[in-house]
Amino acid sequence: MRLRVDGDTRLLVLTGAGVSAESGVPTFRDANGLWESHPIEQVATPEGFDADPRLVWRFYSERRRKAKTVHPNPGHLALAEADGRMGDRFLLVTQNVDGLHRRAGSRRLVEIHGSLFETRCSVCPRAPFPDEREYLGDPPPCEECRTRGRDGRLRPAVVWFGEVLDPARLSQISSFIDDARGQLVFLAVGTSGVVYPAAGLVVQARAAGGETWLVNAEAADNTRAFHHFVKGPSGKVLPELFEWA
Repeated sequence: MRLRVDGDTRLLVLTGAGVSAESGVPTFRDANGLWESHPIEQVATPEGFDADPRLVWRFYSERRRKAKTVHPNPGHLALAEADGRMGDRFLLVTQNVDGLHRRAGSRRLVEIHGSLFETRCSVCPRAPFPDEREYLGDPPPCEECRTRGRDGRLRPAVVWFGEVLDPARLSQISSFIDDARGQLVFLAVGTSGVVYPAAGLVVQARAAGGETWLVNAEAADNTRAFHHFVKGPSGKVLPELFEWA
């Protein structure tokens, strides 16, 4: 079964942790939901950062270090090729923060959970900025806050548990769907189908008349919402999935 893409198709892709897992990206969460005996809530929530910013930065510094050792897999590269072929008729939405899609060459990309390799201020509206440094000591201060007499601290520019997604990024996705005018194809890859609002994109796509595909190593919780399900690892399926017309 192949996904046919012609000159009118608008392709919206959603990727989840399964795509990165094929590159060897560690989950950092053991079977008991812990990281180095710490509940994940202590290192991935605003409350955890307020309580122990050094611990949170040590966690994310370790994630940055490990993410630099892995590489995009054939699934990432196949989506980057689709991006290059289709131009503005393509949009990739990822729940992953590891930066592998960008390293693979994807440019039309919405990182709805933020980026592991960006930093922002915990206080002021300073825009996130590229940052690959590892912070193992005191949390770095925000220079812009310091010039204004405020005590802002820098934090990873990722969406933590309990935080809302960026409305501008969600609006960009909705606009892409609305502009498809019956030519929409929605493809979800490596997702569990349980994390919202991403898991609801298939419903939104179908409501817009879109054709919906799921590529997963195993069935997702929302598999029945899709028109087509291709079972298998994305690194093997995606390079052969597209039929270019």
